[in-house]
Amino acid sequence: MRRFAALFEVLDRTSSTAAKRDAMAAYFAEAPAGDAAWAVYVLGGGKLKRTATSTELRAALAAEAGYADWLIDESYQHVGDLAETIALMLPSRGDEQEDTSLHVWMEARLPSLNALESSERIDLLREWWRPLPRGQVFLVNKLLTGSLRVGVSHRLVVQALAQWANLPTDLVAHRLSGNWAPSATAFRALAGPERADEHAGERPYPFFLASPLEQEVTSLGDVGEWLAEWKWDGIRAQLMRREGETVLWSRGEERLDGRFPEIEQAARDLPDGCVIDGEILAWTLDEAHPLPFAALQKRIGKLKPGPKLLADTPVRLMTYDLLESHGQDMRERPLAERRAMLASLVEDRRPTLMLSPAIRAPDWTALTAVRAESRERRTEGLMLKRLDSPYRVGRKRGDWWKWKVDPYTIDAVLLYAQPGHGRRSGLFTDYTFGVWDDDALVPVAKAYSGLDDDEIARLDRWIRSHTIDRFGPVRSVEPTHVFELAFEAIQASSRHKAGVAVRFPRILRWRTDLAIRDADKLDELRRLASG
Repeated sequence: MRRFAALFEVLDRTSSTAAKRDAMAAYFAEAPAGDAAWAVYVLGGGKLKRTATSTELRAALAAEAGYADWLIDESYQHVGDLAETIALMLPSRGDEQEDTSLHVWMEARLPSLNALESSERIDLLREWWRPLPRGQVFLVNKLLTGSLRVGVSHRLVVQALAQWANLPTDLVAHRLSGNWAPSATAFRALAGPERADEHAGERPYPFFLASPLEQEVTSLGDVGEWLAEWKWDGIRAQLMRREGETVLWSRGEERLDGRFPEIEQAARDLPDGCVIDGEILAWTLDEAHPLPFAALQKRIGKLKPGPKLLADTPVRLMTYDLLESHGQDMRERPLAERRAMLASLVEDRRPTLMLSPAIRAPDWTALTAVRAESRERRTEGLMLKRLDSPYRVGRKRGDWWKWKVDPYTIDAVLLYAQPGHGRRSGLFTDYTFGVWDDDALVPVAKAYSGLDDDEIARLDRWIRSHTIDRFGPVRSVEPTHVFELAFEAIQASSRHKAGVAVRFPRILRWRTDLAIRDADKLDELRRLASG
């Protein structure tokens, strides 16, 4: 654990991407394979199971350090992160008395908590903490609560592995895809030579992601060199037909077995060795247009949807690309060729499997006019893909662009704030905003991105001195500040007090020029949701 704690400290203290990549590559070269495997999993965003509750952590701290509950609560509210609060409040330790391997913590120690009663867990936590220095106490607590974040992306972990193994990043990314399980053997296999059967089995291909188009669209050159498609709002997925089995993988590399049986049924007679990239969408019963993403969410949470849900919320796979055909990797072939082959594959499987329509336009001006119809068509804008492009890995700029319509914007009042996570755990960075419903401010959105470091620090100081109530880590503040928020979509929602739900809200700017009376009204959001 000592070596991993040192790596974590380096990653937490630098904002340099190159420095983070180099530090991870050095760690992979030096650490035991079992430890390195768990570092890959944890840093790459693998899901961690919570093995102790916050109540148990607080109780263990109170018993070990002798602090009153009110002091622990006050300290936690100030620090904003329970794992860090515990590490700071425990008595100072001397030199480290043990160095249990990371893989032992992950495979034996932490899982052992599940079999214990709560009082036994509290006693064991105290026993674990005693020989550990402060940094390792923090890490152990983060791991057992399942909330370790350190500003490292999955892509950066892949790059560090590729640097360590001296292999192409695309190959490493593919080896990590799917249900990669951390072990010493699995870690060593990441660095092995490329095999002829590299793409066999149930492992999906890494997804190619489009970049936001931030320059003038005319800078892309001749419109005839590009494929334009609608940008659909669904679940990006790969449909795989191999060895007589059908598997659906989400972009988050989760198997969706049984959740969308109509898609699996439509794929049963696809040729073996076939992998299709597409978007799962909920669709209206009259085949007119896609349903909002919220309708699709009803299906996501059901491992085995019942007949009524299947009938009320039908789905389809809007297919984009053909990644594998008859067991052959097609990704290096031009998009135009892959798309032509895909069209012939799905032609007789409509509407459950259908080709994403190509949008024809003689020039960029005409295509811009088509893009203006996006919201009427229940889409987010356009996708632009170079017709001669290969299917790349990750978000590599140049060949695929997402040309989204301008977001909706509102002016809203800051109502609540709570601490962030990771490097921002000691600052109030997660905000709740409201708009006017007659004479009352009603919460409509939560956002935690869009302000720079100076604005965050200034707002944090203001929040601490203008708190009017507290609810655990959440602070209610005086309604004083107005912010301009952007969001991609809005719809009616019975689950929210305001009756509407916005999608992907974020802060555009701090409107110091506006008073709270100038904030928007809920009626306007309801009008947008109904339109």
